[in-house]
Amino acid sequence: MIDFIRLFRRSGPKIKIELSKKDRFSGWIKCSGCTELIHADELTHSLNCCPKCNHHYRLTLKQRLKLLVDLDSFEELFTDLCAADPLKFSDTESYESRLKRTIEKTGRNEAIAVGTCKINKQQVALGVLDFSFMGGSMGSVVGEKITRLIELAIVERLPVVIVSASGGARMQESILSLMQMAKTSAALARLSGARLPYISILTNPTTGGVTASFASLGDVIIAEPGALIGFAGPRVIEQTMLQKLPEGAQTSEFLEKKGMIDLVVPRKELKEKLSFFLEFFMQKATKSNRKKSKVQEYVSV
Repeated sequence: MIDFIRLFRRSGPKIKIELSKKDRFSGWIKCSGCTELIHADELTHSLNCCPKCNHHYRLTLKQRLKLLVDLDSFEELFTDLCAADPLKFSDTESYESRLKRTIEKTGRNEAIAVGTCKINKQQVALGVLDFSFMGGSMGSVVGEKITRLIELAIVERLPVVIVSASGGARMQESILSLMQMAKTSAALARLSGARLPYISILTNPTTGGVTASFASLGDVIIAEPGALIGFAGPRVIEQTMLQKLPEGAQTSEFLEKKGMIDLVVPRKELKEKLSFFLEFFMQKATKSNRKKSKVQEYVSV
């Protein structure tokens, strides 16, 4: 007979939990979208999308780059920029220790990777937010990197693509973080003045100050299916307004119907769709440049 009293005592032997099964049935997960069982290998082969209901799971930074960028063409820039803690902020732990722990965990020093790359042989200035780094939050360095990327694109005459996955502004940097909203928006205004395209890609989730700034300023705004997009979360809105939100509010599909985003594109089609827009806009930009140069030649004569 098993001594159940002894088994469940704090000082008694613990029940051993196996984190991984030794048989071939390990690796199965219940889909968050359709609750069907799917194997992790199936997700890997289908770009982290459920093969049954097409629920889009979050991609890592490396997976996102692999999805969009031509092989070995991404050259990361401004990697020397690191976040500081001028406010000496502290909540449950200090911002300095939180940063240090996140850097050790992710192997990166900030929540965004920016650089130049090729997308179907088209040279592009690309920025990708990394949600695993403090929820992809926008601090001073994130804003600075985006701004520098846009300024480089203006000089090099490149289109800009930014992939967002963020909880918003980084609260540990307070007003310094909020200032990045104006900073990145002003840089994009200069890009528009240079008649260069900016394509914004919204993934799950894109919220807060990121949505309220550069993520919503694209010449074309593309979203992945089922992505949560908004300024505040649905629960906060309902508590503030004291009324229930419509079903599916703040999802990609809902916002497409309301005109906030231009189109919802499944992940498998994203690179081709992005390539189409880049080629289209850059042809327009080249023709515009030729017209300007002809006018300048005429005026100088």
